[in-house]
Amino acid sequence: MATISRRHVLGAVAVGGAGTLGQAAAGEAQPGTLFALPQVTIPILGEAQVFPVRRIYCIGRNYAAHAREMGSDPSREPPFFFQKPADAVQVVADGLADHPYPSLTQNYHHEIELVAVLKSGGRDIQVGQALDHVYGYATGLDMTRRDLQRGMGNQKKPWEIGKSFDHSAPITPILPVARVGHPGRGRIRLSVNGTLRQDADLSDMIWSVAEQIAELSKAFELKAGDIVYSGTPENVGPVVRGDILAGSIEGLPDLSIRIV
Repeated sequence: MATISRRHVLGAVAVGGAGTLGQAAAGEAQPGTLFALPQVTIPILGEAQVFPVRRIYCIGRNYAAHAREMGSDPSREPPFFFQKPADAVQVVADGLADHPYPSLTQNYHHEIELVAVLKSGGRDIQVGQALDHVYGYATGLDMTRRDLQRGMGNQKKPWEIGKSFDHSAPITPILPVARVGHPGRGRIRLSVNGTLRQDADLSDMIWSVAEQIAELSKAFELKAGDIVYSGTPENVGPVVRGDILAGSIEGLPDLSIRIV
C-alpha cells in the first residue's frame, strides 16, 4: 500500500475546499440594485434613438464682455469649469415649456449657451482631435441662483448651490454634427418677454469648443454621454414668475420657457 503523507492530505483538502468554494461563488446570483434609477436622456432631431447623459460640464466666463460684467479680467484668466448633475436637465421641445422658479433665491438669472454633446472621449485630448468626439449640438440655458452663487463666492466657499439644482439645465433636442457641422460662428441671443437681452456671436468665445474639450480632458477622463455648456454672452439678468424666455442659436433648435 502506498504511504500517504500528512502534507499530501492537507494539500488535497485545501484544493478540494477551494474548488467547492469557487463553485458555490460561481453559482450565486449577482446582487441586484436596491431600486431603479432612470437614465436621463435628450431627444435627437430626426432620430428614433435618444442621447444618454453622463455628466454636465460648464465653463465659466467664456465671453470677454460677460467676464467683465462679472468682475473678471478675461485677458488673464485661464479656463475654469464646474458641473451640474445629469438630472438637472430639462428637455425643452415642441414649443413653450414651463420652468419652475427654484427655492432659496430672490435673484434668478438666465444664461443662454451653445451645448456640445460627446459620443466618445478620453484623456489629454489634443485640440486638433477634440471635435472628433462631438456627436452634435443643442441650445441650452445655464440657469443660475445668482444671489446664492455670489454669496458663497464672497465667503470663498463652493458655489454649486447657485448652479447645480433641479431643472437648472434646460436644453433643446440635439442636432447631429452630420446635419449642422461644428458651429464656430453664428448669432446667439436671448429675449425676455420679447425684449432682447443677450445678443452676441459664437466667434466671441474666448475658448472654443475644441479648446474646452481639450482642457477638460486634462482634469477628467471624458466619456460618451458627457455634455459641455460652452459659456454665455454678456447681459445676463434676472427673471421672475410669468416671464417668457426665448433663446436661439443660428442653425440650432430654438428654446422657449415660461417661469412658473
